[in-house]
Amino acid sequence: MNRANKADYVEQLAEQLQSTPLVVLADYRGITVDEVNRLRRDLEAQGVGYRVVKNTLGRRAVEGTDMEGMSKYMTGMTGWILSGEDPIAAAKAVHEATKDLTKAEKLVIRGGYFDGQALDAVAVQKVADLPSREELLSTLLRTIQEGPRQILSVMQAPARDLLYLLKNYEAKLEEGSGAE
Repeated sequence: MNRANKADYVEQLAEQLQSTPLVVLADYRGITVDEVNRLRRDLEAQGVGYRVVKNTLGRRAVEGTDMEGMSKYMTGMTGWILSGEDPIAAAKAVHEATKDLTKAEKLVIRGGYFDGQALDAVAVQKVADLPSREELLSTLLRTIQEGPRQILSVMQAPARDLLYLLKNYEAKLEEGSGAE
């Protein structure tokens, strides 16, 4: 790759990183080609990209941005996992797709970037543990609905209590008339 190609590559990578809310850097030492291809297919099905970036070019792409803190994780063989629009879903997909490789110590998550800051491996895992957008929206909807539901319950309580009282009184009257 000549100097002009490298400059173009760094520029393209920098543009892609600007629109990527989550980046995960992983050491892929010991992983086979078939495993990498399977990982790529699994991640692409979830809208997540995997690529290998030369560390010096990666450092140039993040230089001067808020992603610059990731530079300390760019050593050795580094695979870049770039999320789509939903970073939480992407983190969950990365966790699920790399679970077996991580257990076999063929792929080691080093760190990454999320929400304006560089993350270590533990923090990347915590991002994967966050609830997804859909889960948050359903929780919000339940919370919004709960207030009116409680008000309705309070408003219906006197009528319901009166109904129960009348039913009990009716039952008592039937018991009294049945005994005669």
